Amino acid sequence: MGVWAELERQIQVIEQGAETVLPREELVRKLQRSLETGQPLRVKLGIDPSAPELTLGHAVVLRKLRQFQDLGHLAVLVVGDFTARIGDPSGRSKTREPLSPETIAENMKTYKEQAFRILDPGRTEVRYNSEWLAELTFAEVLKLTSHYTVARMLEREDFAQRFQEGSSITLMEFLYPLAQAYDSVAVQADVELGGSDQRFNLLVGRDIQLAYGQEPQVILTMPLLIGTDGVRKMSKSWGNYIGIAEPPEEQFGKLMAIPDELMPQYFQLLTDIEWAEVAHLHPKEAKKKLAWTVVAWLHGVEEADRAQAHFERVFEEERPPERMPEVAVGHLVNPEGKAEVAALLLAAGLVASKSEARRLLAQGGIWVDGEKLAPDQYYISVRPGMILRVGRRRFARLSL
Repeated sequence: MGVWAELERQIQVIEQGAETVLPREELVRKLQRSLETGQPLRVKLGIDPSAPELTLGHAVVLRKLRQFQDLGHLAVLVVGDFTARIGDPSGRSKTREPLSPETIAENMKTYKEQAFRILDPGRTEVRYNSEWLAELTFAEVLKLTSHYTVARMLEREDFAQRFQEGSSITLMEFLYPLAQAYDSVAVQADVELGGSDQRFNLLVGRDIQLAYGQEPQVILTMPLLIGTDGVRKMSKSWGNYIGIAEPPEEQFGKLMAIPDELMPQYFQLLTDIEWAEVAHLHPKEAKKKLAWTVVAWLHGVEEADRAQAHFERVFEEERPPERMPEVAVGHLVNPEGKAEVAALLLAAGLVASKSEARRLLAQGGIWVDGEKLAPDQYYISVRPGMILRVGRRRFARLSL
């Protein structure tokens, strides 16, 4: 394949599903130079360790980064362990509480393992921005701030809104886009990826690279994946997320529960399947195809088959799953052979507290061997092999 044909192919792959590519002509020029010299582009993605789990929202951008890798380019994954101390103010209506170093360290423990479910480790450079940001002197920070004005910073929609409303904006929050931009200087990014809510920060990166004598990065933003509530962007803080590393059965079940209107976006951003190919299917069958495809991508074909079989067994045939935790509860059983329901649920790990168990019992959300417990059924007779169920997805088998 000639350079021009390959260039056209790469542009087509890169732009597929993207919301913004700016400036496009610079991307074309960078790709052409890469093809002619054999030097891969350095494609940056910053991840903020504000929560321990990466979600399918992160997977959208990680998938685009993997496409760059498959085209021969290098992924530069920047974990924002230093910028997390500031907190990304993007889209927030009030000042965000900074994270403690301990919380950041805890959240970062599994980031690489989760990201490498999607990225090729052999074509990934993992960096932590504390490598360079923690080393900046105050004089160097002053130099960095001199390259951007308050007026430009207030062009950002969320800052502008808060300023007009008289809500507080700390100077530290102004430093976040500058610190993220300096990351691009430190890793010499050719391209930076992000969600559409990161557009302002990514554009700041172009200006700061220019100020430091570098060729500015091209920015590529991806649409924000709508969460399982069908309303807001997917976020762990709103509880409307599906985790990248969640068990296959859990992922499959959550994807089957998304509102029908989300399916075109999920197919476009998380799979290679065109919505037109599945739009004619019954929504349930289309969702099965979506769920199987996503689980196979993140866990493998065998686990996807098992997750689908689990879903069909539990939710369509209304039978208990083949695999479930088995919990010894003999120590909770009184001489009459009975045990407190809340204590059983807590021991089985199906609830976080006895108060949650009592609330679920009052709401009619607990089943024993397929029979719903009455709201005032606080004690039950226990026998080996009994199956407890909470909600639609949580099961445990009891043993004495």
